[in-house]
Amino acid sequence: MLRGLDHIVVAVNDLDAAGRSYEALGFTVTPENRHPWGTANRLIQLDGFFIELLSVAEPDLITETVGRQFSFGAFNQTFLAKREGASMLVMDSRDAGADRQDFEKAGLSLFDPFSFERVAHLPDGSTANVAFDLTLLKDPLSPGIGYFTCHNKYPENFWKPAFQSHINGAKAIKSIYLIAEDPSDHHEFLGGFTGQREMRATSLGLEVETARGRISVLNPAAYRALVGEPAAEALQGDLPQLAAIEIGTDAADRTGVFPATGLHGLTVTLSAEQS
Repeated sequence: MLRGLDHIVVAVNDLDAAGRSYEALGFTVTPENRHPWGTANRLIQLDGFFIELLSVAEPDLITETVGRQFSFGAFNQTFLAKREGASMLVMDSRDAGADRQDFEKAGLSLFDPFSFERVAHLPDGSTANVAFDLTLLKDPLSPGIGYFTCHNKYPENFWKPAFQSHINGAKAIKSIYLIAEDPSDHHEFLGGFTGQREMRATSLGLEVETARGRISVLNPAAYRALVGEPAAEALQGDLPQLAAIEIGTDAADRTGVFPATGLHGLTVTLSAEQS
């Protein structure tokens, strides 16, 4: 089953400060939502993809990962002990059970099934319930990154046109950039995770075309050539890591590369949408 990019989790120390940073770049950021396991988020919705700004709001509620019972809160709390930035990559899902079967067949390492509900704050000030089935897995070659698929059970309560309208003209995800010393090491895991077995390999990296957007795995030199010196110098922490995303915009005067130093650990590129 070919999957598309669903969202990326960006772990931040100060959720409101992160929201202001993305608003200053021209994004519409949703109000705060709370998870029952101690984290809080604010979202940036695009066309079928979103950025999840996430912080630890109630540390006392966080439990540790035990065996195959994954702790979303503990994973991001541990990530934040080292740095801010993109902590998790998420693909969309039409059927969590089918995802699990696919991943087991591909020989990937899985955690126990996980489902939850929360209250969503809507543009008109009202609230609605949203619910998700997550299929969580891990890649031993990139232990600092969390991976899962997300089945949105009530999309009509989640996606809202008012949240998808941005001053900077942002429309859709184009690429997510994963930086690794040897990009070819990750083709087996990413093939199983995305359902895309056909990839483009070059001397600089690996390209995986998903049903929504591309995953580009680059070595550090290729990444520097792509984003330029300021953004490359903003790269912190161990490799492999999720370093940047590219978003299409229909506002020509808003294009550019905006380094991670001003965006809580994630470099954002706004590039012109193809006509």
